Amino acid sequence: MQKSQAVASMGQLSLLMPVWVKAALAANDRLKLYLTVLQMAAHHAEHPHGDVADLHHELAAAGLKQEAWLHELPAGASLVDGVLLVPELDRLAAALHDDLVTMARPVLADPAVPADLATRVPQWQDWLDALHGERLDPEQLRHLTHGQRQHGDSLHILVMDLHKQINHLAADLASEEIDGAHVWHLSDTDRPRVQAFMQGLHRTAPLKFDHPGLDTAATRDGERLLVQNDIGTNDAHVLVIQVEALRVTLTYSDLHLSRFTFFQCLLGALGAQWHTPQSHLSSELNGGEAYTVGTATFDCTDEAHLQHTLTELGARIVFLIDWNRARKRLLNFVSKTGALAVLRAAADAEVGHMAWLKAGGEQLVFGAMQALEGAFRIGDRLDAVLGEPAAQAFLLDVMRLATQALLRGQPVALVADETRLLLARQAQRRTMAFDLLDEHAAYCHALAQGVSDALTHCHGGLHDTARELSARAKVWERHADHLVMQAREQAARQPHWRPVAHLLAISDDVADALEEAAFMMDLIADHHQQGWSHEVRQALTRLAQTVLQAVQDHIKALAMARTLSAESDASDTDAFLSTTWAVLHAEKRCDELLRQARRTLLHAIDDAPSLMLANDLACTLELASDRLLTAAYSLRDVVLSQAEVRP
Repeated sequence: MQKSQAVASMGQLSLLMPVWVKAALAANDRLKLYLTVLQMAAHHAEHPHGDVADLHHELAAAGLKQEAWLHELPAGASLVDGVLLVPELDRLAAALHDDLVTMARPVLADPAVPADLATRVPQWQDWLDALHGERLDPEQLRHLTHGQRQHGDSLHILVMDLHKQINHLAADLASEEIDGAHVWHLSDTDRPRVQAFMQGLHRTAPLKFDHPGLDTAATRDGERLLVQNDIGTNDAHVLVIQVEALRVTLTYSDLHLSRFTFFQCLLGALGAQWHTPQSHLSSELNGGEAYTVGTATFDCTDEAHLQHTLTELGARIVFLIDWNRARKRLLNFVSKTGALAVLRAAADAEVGHMAWLKAGGEQLVFGAMQALEGAFRIGDRLDAVLGEPAAQAFLLDVMRLATQALLRGQPVALVADETRLLLARQAQRRTMAFDLLDEHAAYCHALAQGVSDALTHCHGGLHDTARELSARAKVWERHADHLVMQAREQAARQPHWRPVAHLLAISDDVADALEEAAFMMDLIADHHQQGWSHEVRQALTRLAQTVLQAVQDHIKALAMARTLSAESDASDTDAFLSTTWAVLHAEKRCDELLRQARRTLLHAIDDAPSLMLANDLACTLELASDRLLTAAYSLRDVVLSQAEVRP
């Protein structure tokens, strides 16, 4: 009589439970792999010309490395008249039956076994016993693999339900706890390794707050330490770690391929070597979602390196909890790539996303946007207003402050207030570009106003007025140059500033021309005003006033440009374009006024120096209007590009 039978005959089943639970967990891994192989066979039969995924590492991890028939089964499957022909189906059915018996044994031996399991297990054993031949019709395949409870029971659903019960048994059977992990049958070398894993788990576990998950169980299986962590409430979201010698093997399953890929990225820094990063199961499983299983290995150099790897593995698990919900909420504000970048940065900074979700998630950000009157309009996207990098940085900062506040026990209302302040600062940085443009335009306006006023009120001569204007114009033009330099420095650090820096450089040509006009007036006032009749002054004044009006229209266009976005009303865009067209009309008017002024100058002035300087002044004023037109076109391009509108 075997020892297990002897113990059973004595009624001491509790002594066998740890062994049975260990065997049941191994059987669970094999059952899921058998169903994976079957689903791959169905997929290959439907798409015979496609590649068949390599299950070498999964088979090895499940102890089935020598079972070549399992590896070859998918490639041999075919579809005839809607019926799946599966070679070795009898063998597969027998394997499913035997491992179902092994997996169900500890559950059925438990006095508290749920009644439905006690009924369903023998029913499915009989069903598998009756499965013979090589033919599997669609209904039989569905009974084996589907995961949609509303469509009735399946072998896959039974395996998931048994797995839940086994996890409960494992927790109850644990002979001791190590830092919160339920453990049994550990060796002396296992304990510090479990402690290392739990150290990392506890480091970040507070970031899940009251969300379920992160329960850990550990036991020894031959030469391997097994550590299992239940990440959350989902049946298919499980993580199992095997430690043998200095190698760590991690098996991870997930409904969401995007989260699976995210976890791969998180573990990249630890040297993870992923062997099967693709999904193997069809969308029929788990409520219509793809079920992805992958295996990663970590080859450690010594015991310290191994324990460090286990610690960092444990620390990263919390960032998988409710990950997909956070990703979907972030898509309200940034692109898909941006959402992934925010979640990755939050995990790297060990602040996570759960606090943000608990504090209101997207409503926090929407509330802050609504509170900033003038900066955002209904329908504005955060990345469209702030730019993608700034929007990502803002969202990460919100997650950080939400985490800090909730960990300190501070109210959610405080998080909302801080979010509004944070967004106000970000929006202020965004408008800094327009602040520079407005300030530069103000200097251009001061120059144009000074030249126009000096010409309008020069009945008694230009001498005193021009000398003072030239000195002030030189200072204004220098200040305008500094603004251009500031924009270029910003553009060197932040690429989205480059169009603004280019626009300011073009606008600076306007300031240069107007400062040159002020200097010429100073030269003219110095004994070169001979022949300046009322007609001459009027001709030059009309030019200066037209340039002044064009500068004022440019300033109006800048004011409108602040609020334009992809969601702006057509009337707002039309008003902006009309204002820029006013600058175009002013430039054409200046061309005509220049020609009229030249005729007047030639008729009225005989002194050559006076004629030359008066003509140069007229040409410089017309040049200012040309530069204003170029600046208006550049502003138009910047605004339309920013608003995702094509001219």
